[in-house]
Amino acid sequence: MAMAIVVVGLASQYSEILGLQNLGIKGKRKKKKPVRVYMDGCFDMMHYGHANALRQARALGDELVVGVVSDEEIKINKGPPVMSMDERVAMVRAVKWVDEVIEAVPYEITEEFMNKLFKEYKIDYIIHGDDPCILPDGSDAYAHAKKAGRYKQIKRTEGVSSTDIVGRMLLCVRDRAVSESPVHASLHQQFSHGHSTSHDKGSLNAAGVGTRFSHFLPTSRRIVQFSNQKGPGPEARIVYVDGAFDLFHAGHVETLKAARQFGDFLLVGIHTDLTVSGHRGANHPIMHLHERSLSVLACRYVDEVIIGAPWQVTKDMITTFNISVVVHGTCAEPNESKNGESDPYAAAKEMGIFKILESPLNMTTSTIIQRILTNHEAYKKRNEKKVESENKYYQSKTYVNGD
Repeated sequence: MAMAIVVVGLASQYSEILGLQNLGIKGKRKKKKPVRVYMDGCFDMMHYGHANALRQARALGDELVVGVVSDEEIKINKGPPVMSMDERVAMVRAVKWVDEVIEAVPYEITEEFMNKLFKEYKIDYIIHGDDPCILPDGSDAYAHAKKAGRYKQIKRTEGVSSTDIVGRMLLCVRDRAVSESPVHASLHQQFSHGHSTSHDKGSLNAAGVGTRFSHFLPTSRRIVQFSNQKGPGPEARIVYVDGAFDLFHAGHVETLKAARQFGDFLLVGIHTDLTVSGHRGANHPIMHLHERSLSVLACRYVDEVIIGAPWQVTKDMITTFNISVVVHGTCAEPNESKNGESDPYAAAKEMGIFKILESPLNMTTSTIIQRILTNHEAYKKRNEKKVESENKYYQSKTYVNGD
């Protein structure tokens, strides 16, 4: 009887050990290799359309690796880039859906580079939008990936393009001396395609040329897709920074990154179109409120935005959002004060929570506009190619499920 009890006991212990081993095996089996997806691009004058493409790409895998095309390759295939490699890489790294960045990749996914992606970077799928990427010889830049069965397609984000953005930038300088020059008129015609930006006829320049208006159709779902969907903790130190954040660029990214260091939660106020226009002049901002909000929301350093933030940061607003520190950068576009308008940060200064942030990068929207005006002939040729390819896309496009 005693022997039987011992045997039963040993059997029970063995079953427990075996069970634990089986659990260990099952645990190992459940731990699958992450699916790594790759997407590349020039990411020049990066906007929310680029960010949305990266969001969609990331949804197709567990880790997103992004290749930023080299300056030399862009020059050969499209024309000179507006932004430098460092600026373009900074913008891509700042997008919250990006896990890894490869700098200076080729424009074409050659068989050699594709195999490098598969072996060295452990890429499972190569992603691109439904708009074709054609090489100068007329061939498909992603032909090898498609042939290998490792290609996946996402839906292009409509309503924005670099072509439209450049047209809007040029309209913003129409009242300056440079806007009267033949250079500006020529560029304006190239980038505008004869469309008007507003509902009235007053948006035409001296040459009778208007710029293309935004075709972006904002939805609540898109805002949710870009949002972190979580608020600050009860003990969080909330940092507030506001501005137009027009034509979101590397200067904005570096400022937001630095501002985030002042606390645990970064709240960004995006001024209304009317506010920006009132302080910077007619035809500002270049991007409208919802476009600017999405660009800021896509930034990994930002936790939440106020869409249509007031110009004045009041004591009531500070209390409502439990703001611990209000930050303002040193590098910004000039804002003309209206008659009788007080310091927008007066309340924060009185409370002793206002801080001036030395902007890490001396860059503004005007910096980008000037680059285009300085190299107008090259951008004129570049835009002609882009217009032709975009027209072909819209003429033959079909519905793509998922966005």
